[in-house]
Amino acid sequence: MLNGHVDQNARSSKPIRLVADLDRIDWNFAKRTAQSPLEGVHPYPAKFIGDIPRSLIRAIGLPHDTIVFDPFCGSGATLVESQRLGYGALGVDLNPIACLISRVKTQPLPQGAPSAWKEITFSASCNANCEDAGDNIPNVGHWFCDDVRRALGALTKSIRSQAPVQMHDFLFSALSSILVRVSNQESDTRYAAITKDVTGADVFKAFEASCNRLHKALASRSYPLTTCEVLTSDILEIGADAIGRNVGLVITSPPYPNAYEYWLYHKYRMWWLGYDPIGVREREIGARPHYFKKDHQTEEDFKRQMVRVFGLIRETLIAGGYACFIIGRSKIHGRLIDNAALLRAAAEQFRFDLVYERDRTIRADRKSFNLSHAKIKQESLIIFRAA
Repeated sequence: MLNGHVDQNARSSKPIRLVADLDRIDWNFAKRTAQSPLEGVHPYPAKFIGDIPRSLIRAIGLPHDTIVFDPFCGSGATLVESQRLGYGALGVDLNPIACLISRVKTQPLPQGAPSAWKEITFSASCNANCEDAGDNIPNVGHWFCDDVRRALGALTKSIRSQAPVQMHDFLFSALSSILVRVSNQESDTRYAAITKDVTGADVFKAFEASCNRLHKALASRSYPLTTCEVLTSDILEIGADAIGRNVGLVITSPPYPNAYEYWLYHKYRMWWLGYDPIGVREREIGARPHYFKKDHQTEEDFKRQMVRVFGLIRETLIAGGYACFIIGRSKIHGRLIDNAALLRAAAEQFRFDLVYERDRTIRADRKSFNLSHAKIKQESLIIFRAA
């Protein structure tokens, strides 16, 4: 089924009605009217706009006692929109920064957060001159001036040693969101060292402002929080037992091969917060280094990875449930790769019916690293139904 026409293999009248509902949606979302304050609390590359999962959940729905599942949850748009509409959700992501952001967006606002971040900032500012921070981070002196390093080291130490454990995600997420801004890196999507007039005092001010912004965004949620779990894991390695509940709807966007490098985007955030970006790079689906080495990966590797993902979805998605994917094309060594076709081939192995497919235009201002390899102007919305 392409662009609003029902697949003849679909075996009920619901796909026919669903197609009509889906066709009434402007999938380009040129005019966004319901943007959540949560979308702006932390930088993230090529993230879902909330309109996409919100529209899919409203159009498709899901049965009672089932959850929404996002196997590549990123910064949590699908999870947030599931909660807004009253559904439980579960997300998986390999990137610990993504999972940190998703957890904070979907969990209750920690009690006493304002007093906690003020105490942490005061303590860190008093001890910043004693800190020798970041020595275990490769090339840290190139990307962070000494004054900034000491301030960041004092903040991370104060959070770990003084803040209650239940406050750590909130505080580390706020700190993570400012790390590139206070570094010598030109921007979140450009690795070029430039001279910035940033001091340790500026770090503390930026941290407090980030905490305040995050607090306001979380406090603005006007809906009851449903149960939401976020797993920091390799989706290719977990089994159905890790999901643990019946899935009624899948909404996700897999990483495109040789397009976006999520580990690179968050590399120094991971190092400062104690994670391993190199380990993430080695296992990250689609990361560009996999396609520029001896015995490099190809689109067939991506297809095999998606077969594994569809196998997990098939084990956890209820009969008649829907799996929605957003995917764009890739360029690998000069060849354009139709990733949507690879997804369709993977789905066929597990008796999924193709119910809907529609192209959407990506906003021109969306940025990432490796722009010469990631000039993706369109992507496809593809919806499958479990037989």
